[in-house]
Amino acid sequence: MTAELIAVLALCYLVGAIPFGFVAGKVCRGIDIREFGSGSIGATNTLRTLGKLPSALVLLGDIGKGAAAVLLARFLLGPDAMGVEVAAALAAVAGHNWPVYIGFKGGKGVSTSIGALVMIAPWVGLISTAIGLAAMAVFRYVSLGSLLIGAVSFFAALVLYLAARQPVEHVLFTLVAASLMLVRHRDNVARLLSGSERRLGEKADTRAGQA
Repeated sequence: MTAELIAVLALCYLVGAIPFGFVAGKVCRGIDIREFGSGSIGATNTLRTLGKLPSALVLLGDIGKGAAAVLLARFLLGPDAMGVEVAAALAAVAGHNWPVYIGFKGGKGVSTSIGALVMIAPWVGLISTAIGLAAMAVFRYVSLGSLLIGAVSFFAALVLYLAARQPVEHVLFTLVAASLMLVRHRDNVARLLSGSERRLGEKADTRAGQA
């Protein structure tokens, strides 16, 4: 691994670590959003804690971080380095999940993964996101839709790879990203199974650790 590649991955991690949800909490209400609701800095907890406009801005920022990481890798290391793009995207997701700026307690990586995936494999990203959003609209569980995005993206990338239409790096990215989503949503999965998961539109509890 060259020094140039290490520098690019470190830069992508730092971009991914920009905690838009945390900043929104401080700007809008002077709070640490990690002390409310689920304790996440993502758009869903921002919606429940701060409202629609801050949530929309956080969502765009988090998606943009993933896209920016891929674009940085392309610009700095060349457009043909697919493996580097995937590594850069995962560095951004790691930054979002474990941001150095705020003590490594971040979000769940869904939006940042979507931003990266749309840049790496546009059709896989768009189709999986559409299915996830449809599930959210029907069942009103953001966590369920998020997990579907991860699962569908992996299976779509795998099918396209087996059909010789996509590089294996796409499969590896979706596998790692989906696995991270599952790990980061483990508490949500438990609540889904117990029937206690909060639905979209419900306000956050003021105690951290709630949906």
